Amino acid sequence: MQAITRKSGRFTLRYRPYTLELRHVFTIAAGSRSTTPVVLVELEYDGIIGYGEASMPPYLGESHETVLRFLNRVDLSGFNDPFHTADILAYVDQLAPKNTAAKASVDIALHDLLGKMMNQPWHRIWGYNAAHTPNTSFTIGIDTAEVVRRKVREAEPYKILKVKLGLDTDKMMIETIREVTDKPLCADVNQGWRHREEGLEMAHWLADRGVVFLEQPMPKEEVDDNAWLTENSPIPTVADEAVQRLEDVRGAFGVYSGINIKLMKCTGMREAHQMAELAKALGMKVMLGCMTETSCAISAAAQLSPVVDWADLDGALLISNDAYRGMEVTDGKVVLPPTPGIGIRLNGPAAG
Repeated sequence: MQAITRKSGRFTLRYRPYTLELRHVFTIAAGSRSTTPVVLVELEYDGIIGYGEASMPPYLGESHETVLRFLNRVDLSGFNDPFHTADILAYVDQLAPKNTAAKASVDIALHDLLGKMMNQPWHRIWGYNAAHTPNTSFTIGIDTAEVVRRKVREAEPYKILKVKLGLDTDKMMIETIREVTDKPLCADVNQGWRHREEGLEMAHWLADRGVVFLEQPMPKEEVDDNAWLTENSPIPTVADEAVQRLEDVRGAFGVYSGINIKLMKCTGMREAHQMAELAKALGMKVMLGCMTETSCAISAAAQLSPVVDWADLDGALLISNDAYRGMEVTDGKVVLPPTPGIGIRLNGPAAG
């Protein structure tokens, strides 16, 4: 599909649907998929173009259709200055409830545009040191023992692995990985555990096998049980589904050890930065995560990585048709591009 182009005063907004092809079928507690729909966005002002992206894994409730419908409503003709980010993004946010990935696509494009106008990458604008970036984990989805072994071997350059759990294969997954490597692991349960006693037993079992934290162990609605598990667990717990936006951070305090920030959940870079600052002020750990995304959204999130405790920014590594090049991983470590904005460039014909 050709890009839709809409002129709004001094801004021009372009967007088109795109489908990401995964290198392996991706399975979590909630289901499996081999593709992810995204919408690629460009925001132009005075001849400078910023790039953005909306990624919509099924559980977010967004699709090509909902994102295109949302972007069709965006009219920036009331704004003459792209530096009025608070006003612009407040306007975008109020256009419709939810639609967080669609909103993130505009936010990311606006930040990329502004960084290019200032000729600085966003980590420098925020005052962050690119040398302080963490290692990123590489995700091993739920699969057969044979496939899990192959995926672990493919992930040899990475210093930490993220393991999807939440089904009756949890122990098999960990034991299979331990046949191949003794690297540190983080376990993402995706709300898959149903009883806190089971969760605590598994937390001790996992801690003994080199798992360093648990991500969203039980359903987000089970606030008291998650708090109990956090209090008794030998390893930290991290809220993912339970924390979407800035307003959710305080509610996670005392229930989880930390939060997982994802641009597609929180409407983009501006709110992600606010969430990280608040979580740190509350003494909580901060994880920076992603969906299956191109290097556009991954590079945007990576600008925040120098101040987080853990990073899971492998979304672009899991796909075979990345439309951009940007953030890289060298010997397992996040390497931020020195180029302005979010630091991406088009990756051949796929970006067309």
